[in-house]
Amino acid sequence: MNPLGIGDPVRLGPYRLTGVLGAGGMGQVYLGRDAAGRTAAVKVLRPELAHDAEMARRFLREAYAAQAVRSGGVARVLAAQTEGGRPWIATEFLVGPTLDQAVERYGALGEPAVRALGAALVTTLREIHGAGLVHRDLKPSNIVLTSRGPRIIDFGIARPEHGLTLTTTGQSLATPGYAAPEQVLGRRTGPAGDVFSLGVVLAYAAGGRPVYEGGHVAAVQYQVVHGEPELGAVPEDIRALVAPCLAKEAAERPALDAIAGALAPPRGADRAWRTGPLAEDIARRETDARRMATMPGDEPSRPTRRRLLTTLAAGGTVLAGGAGAGAWWLLRGDGDAADGTRPWDGKPLAKYEEGVAPVPLWGPVDIGSLDRADQAVPAPLPVRDLVVVPAEDGRLRAYGVRDGKPRWTSKITGLTGRALAVPGDPGNTDGSGGTVLAADTEGAVRELRAADGKQRWQAARANARALLAADDRAVYLTTRDGRIRAVSLASRATLWTAPGPEGRTAPAAVAAGDRLVVHGADGKVTGHDTASGKAVWHRDGQGSTPLAPAAADGTVYLGGRTLAALSLADGKEKWARAATGDLGWSAPAVHDGVVHAVDATDLTAHRASDGSDTWTVTVASEQHPLAPPVVQGNSVWAMIDDLGQRGIVAVDARSGSVAWPYAQGGAGSWRLTGAGNRVFLLHNEKLTAMPVF
Repeated sequence: MNPLGIGDPVRLGPYRLTGVLGAGGMGQVYLGRDAAGRTAAVKVLRPELAHDAEMARRFLREAYAAQAVRSGGVARVLAAQTEGGRPWIATEFLVGPTLDQAVERYGALGEPAVRALGAALVTTLREIHGAGLVHRDLKPSNIVLTSRGPRIIDFGIARPEHGLTLTTTGQSLATPGYAAPEQVLGRRTGPAGDVFSLGVVLAYAAGGRPVYEGGHVAAVQYQVVHGEPELGAVPEDIRALVAPCLAKEAAERPALDAIAGALAPPRGADRAWRTGPLAEDIARRETDARRMATMPGDEPSRPTRRRLLTTLAAGGTVLAGGAGAGAWWLLRGDGDAADGTRPWDGKPLAKYEEGVAPVPLWGPVDIGSLDRADQAVPAPLPVRDLVVVPAEDGRLRAYGVRDGKPRWTSKITGLTGRALAVPGDPGNTDGSGGTVLAADTEGAVRELRAADGKQRWQAARANARALLAADDRAVYLTTRDGRIRAVSLASRATLWTAPGPEGRTAPAAVAAGDRLVVHGADGKVTGHDTASGKAVWHRDGQGSTPLAPAAADGTVYLGGRTLAALSLADGKEKWARAATGDLGWSAPAVHDGVVHAVDATDLTAHRASDGSDTWTVTVASEQHPLAPPVVQGNSVWAMIDDLGQRGIVAVDARSGSVAWPYAQGGAGSWRLTGAGNRVFLLHNEKLTAMPVF
């Protein structure tokens, strides 16, 4: 939770606002307390939307919709009105994790718990439908697991049964992967639409992963409408129960009464949220909530903002309701938290012994014999809770980031070059998904599901030589005849093809904003418009070794003959530092406003704003590799080559001092990457995970 800022209201109705819980698509969500010390989540329509009468009506409609449902299975609306020209809604301050947070943290629910969850949801959906409404947005992040059982939240897009799915602007509000086919297609959505969503939710709870996945909204929606659900991880008895709910035609789905009879949870099945780790999690949150409701303050029932925030920082983990647009917020992160941490992230070392490398988190793990030259082996690829590496016969293999245990090996063979992770889908609100893109020896581009390595689709006519970059719209590649091509992730069709750089060596690139920046072996760096492929700007003489650019905050950073910062939009130089060594600068890495790169014998840190020095440390390399440093936590990692002895060095990013060197012995190149407070090292067909600080 953040403190109130300039322009934030201090009081709305009976509620004194004490902090900002978060922001939804339509409003800001605050923590409020009334004169009796009762807490509430207070959502206020954004100022830029408040003047729109239709938006204001739609905002308040979610309150009226929730008030129409007389059920203990939904979050109660406490008040709703317009004040100072801005509508606001106050709802219950529920305590407990959402279903997706619980599954991410504790794994799939057992069959009895799934049946109990389903029975509770069926009861609540009956009451919602009995009030003449269809929820239309049932999904794991809209189900809160409290000590009294599951509660359904967020009536932001609930409508009467005769209502249409689309807004007046034609923009679908359905959540990809959970909305029924008829809702995705913009058709009338009745109670059977909620039955479809219920089936997907129960399959997710039982199997631990979504049944419709894709790297982008269009791919997920296509699967819902035309594809089949992936139910392989769902236990057989639950699979038989949920499969009819997922029928493409609404009329073929079972009624809620039939589902209730099939669920038949055994006695005590609800103990999942009454005993065990999940119950302890809920109890801890309840304790924090009581502390917040009774803490002393500047008035008998009004805590000071400083005291409230201090208490939250000390460990408060309460879930707050914002009544719409997914505005339910975890105040402090032991899951998908406000600070961006995720359940699979590692914990940094509190301290380290200078000069002594710590014990690996796991590994070295033998990944098997690779049919590639050492220099052709790409760096490990982190994708959510997995790290993906090449395997024998041109396959890919995934290992769990927590324990290094193998999770899957792709059935597809002949994959070559560097694989890419598709960026997160902004419509995927439960954090699910993750896909891997790879090219094969025939020039096709294949998309594999990160969860199990199964192929989702292939673009057989891409004529790909190597993949360069990807964004949420397209994958960018170099063709076998040396051109640059964009292939749609939705349709797999070629969006555009543009001339590529000269030279036989494949270029390196980054996609950021509306630019694809390509560094070729001809020394030219080109900024392409990602929509059309048009070359918008050029920079010559950067160096004949293609180095991956780095991009952040509208700036692209280049290695080579200079370490340079250019405007991403027009390529204008912001600053440049000449290399002192013959090889030039390595590829750069940018993190928290600092650019890291290696020049000759030195690993350096420069302010991203102006290129000024932060620190320089000699890492004892006569011939530095040109791969970018890896930044994780407060550590910067780089490859070294000292008199032929290759290894890794970790440097303290705060001081620029060497923390430790690390080597496994033997010759051979190193590949490294980092994610989630871990650094992954690949050397001589062995994979290791190292801690950071």
